[in-house]
Amino acid sequence: MEDLLTQASMDIILNAGDARMANFESIEAMLKGDLETAELKIREAKELITKAHKVQTDRIQGETRGEKSEYSLLFAHAQDTLMTINSEILLTNKFKLVFEAYEKRIKILENKVEKLIRDNA
Repeated sequence: MEDLLTQASMDIILNAGDARMANFESIEAMLKGDLETAELKIREAKELITKAHKVQTDRIQGETRGEKSEYSLLFAHAQDTLMTINSEILLTNKFKLVFEAYEKRIKILENKVEKLIRDNA
């Protein structure tokens, strides 16, 4: 049973870590103004964090079915990692909304300036 918990812990940590990398890549894309890539990377991060969450949920459900396991510092760390990175992904998604709002406002202003230039030419 302990091997199962160790394997689950590592699966959570690895998937969550990959989710963090995709999330960081999303932020980098936003900083470059590439909102399309940012969206793809956020989606990738969400898929990976969902995999990690499923592993955690499976272990918790196993315990509720009576599959006892000892306290595991590694599993506690895995859960902490999962929740931290999940929070990062949620914040990044909000950042993307902010970037999109600014992009929209900038486009409107650019169109107004172009119209002013055309009208005064």
